[in-house]
Amino acid sequence: MTPVNRVLMLKGMPLLRDLPPFNRIPGCRGVTNVREVDFPQADRDRLSAVCGQGMATFLTPNHPEFFTDWMIDKQIVSKVAPLAASWATNGVVNGLGRLAQKFWLANNLIAQIPGNSDAARDHSVGWAAQGHGVLLHPEGAVGWHGDWVAPLMPGAAEMALEALERGRAADPAFRAFVAPMVWKLVFLRDVEAELLAECAYVERRLKIAAPPAGADPAGRVHAIYAALLARDEEAAGVVPDEARPFPARLEASVSIKKAELADLVGSPDGETADLPRAARRWLRETTGTTPEAAGRVKATAEALQRLMRLGPFAWARDRMTQEEAAEHIKRIRNDYCAGTFRDTLNRFVPQPAGPRRAIIRVPEPIAVHDFAGDAAALTAELRRRLQAALDAINAGLRAGGGLRDYSNPFAG
Repeated sequence: MTPVNRVLMLKGMPLLRDLPPFNRIPGCRGVTNVREVDFPQADRDRLSAVCGQGMATFLTPNHPEFFTDWMIDKQIVSKVAPLAASWATNGVVNGLGRLAQKFWLANNLIAQIPGNSDAARDHSVGWAAQGHGVLLHPEGAVGWHGDWVAPLMPGAAEMALEALERGRAADPAFRAFVAPMVWKLVFLRDVEAELLAECAYVERRLKIAAPPAGADPAGRVHAIYAALLARDEEAAGVVPDEARPFPARLEASVSIKKAELADLVGSPDGETADLPRAARRWLRETTGTTPEAAGRVKATAEALQRLMRLGPFAWARDRMTQEEAAEHIKRIRNDYCAGTFRDTLNRFVPQPAGPRRAIIRVPEPIAVHDFAGDAAALTAELRRRLQAALDAINAGLRAGGGLRDYSNPFAG
């Protein structure tokens, strides 16, 4: 599948990808429209050195974009660990019918099943211990924030420690690694017109008034989110105050939803560290509840998750790049636009605003056999290396003038 992935999914067909009307057909121009892949040989060698017999390696890329994630990840592992297994959501592996399931399993995808991951973890540890490698996204679900690494889940660190323990039982020289990988997508040309057109589509679908003529993509994205937040505030009985900073209004709405959900799932003490996960567990494990009660929990949890998907990364800088604006739009479409074939297709195979370059870097892998900390410390170190590598990529792009940006209304 590697040549198919490289041509149809990433780079497109030479000549046809630039020739109208073929350049509008995803399969001709590349479904993900990644024209260029910047993956230096030194980074390939760094990753190759920790993949193979006598070692267990867990490959841990960042997770900025859906669908493109596996296409780029597959391109990377094809160079260093072609037999690597990859984790994916249960809905992808098992939820698209028998033929799709057979295809994904043949490609060695592992279904992540909430509340039932023991078999997947056991298979992963055993497969990695054979020297093949296992790839999983420690951020979990896509957040559509390519410049910021979300708090990580500890699965990769825990499995690496278990694989080391198993391997050392048979071979005292056995080694284990957690290998961070980062990739950053950059538009190859100005895509402002395409971003504005996608904003207009979202505004129509969500019945949000278009801003005055001349608004740039950053302003349009901010206006859409402000309108959606005002709807949440009104539903909670709060009068929207546009004079308040957006982050303060968002935090207040999140607090309201957390309190509501905590009450619904029986957490009156206000324990709200991971309420969406608690709600999913409540829905799986609670018996005797009514459909109405389950529906309220599900709807409240989903509303809370939508609010929490926008965070400090949105107002961390006073400039918003075209790439960041595109991510905001895709997040809005994924979270709020549903009910049509176009919306469903965008959710599973989101289409970029224009041709892009993938910048791939491999920070120094973590030698688990020499690491003194536990899984929590290992996870923290993994996140530090991922974020540092992303920051270095962005610093280089800004220094070279390789990013187009706008004033960031969220930071105002």
